[in-house]
Amino acid sequence: MGDPKNPRKIWRKPKRPLNYDLLNEELYVLGTFGLKNKRELWKAHTELSRVRNQARSLLALTQEVREKKEPALMKSLTRVGLVKENSTLDDVLNLKVTDLLSRRLQTVIQKKGFAKSPYQARQAVVHGHIMIGDRVVTVPSYIVKVEEENQIRLISGTREEQTREAVEAVTPEQLQK
Repeated sequence: MGDPKNPRKIWRKPKRPLNYDLLNEELYVLGTFGLKNKRELWKAHTELSRVRNQARSLLALTQEVREKKEPALMKSLTRVGLVKENSTLDDVLNLKVTDLLSRRLQTVIQKKGFAKSPYQARQAVVHGHIMIGDRVVTVPSYIVKVEEENQIRLISGTREEQTREAVEAVTPEQLQK
């Protein structure tokens, strides 16, 4: 059956591994989001297919049952930031893997300006330089919730924070000299 700690596979590889258009697209996404390997991309694809499958199964239900079960899915996706408050199941079906990857901690850190590249953001997370609230997060694939986005910060005393403070302390007059 498998290991009891990991009851099911969390990723599926592509059906056609030598599709060159797919290979080029995967490499572009890997570089854009700073993923370690293709398995991280495949995990995101699998998670997205699971969510889209839930949405398709909700569309197949009767209206009464659907009205009871749909808010739970929409609330969880809204909390993560994949869809807006008043979105529909069609919006869930239109999600792309890049939407899911843009909610990863390393991507959010790069967009906030704590790192120059996704790889630098990944390194800052892995080395324990990033805090969310009052806890250190060392998982680059951590999915950042909407309410946690404002709580992300660098740990004080790290080299990244000292460099950032030094750059921010430079005035325009000093740059002209």
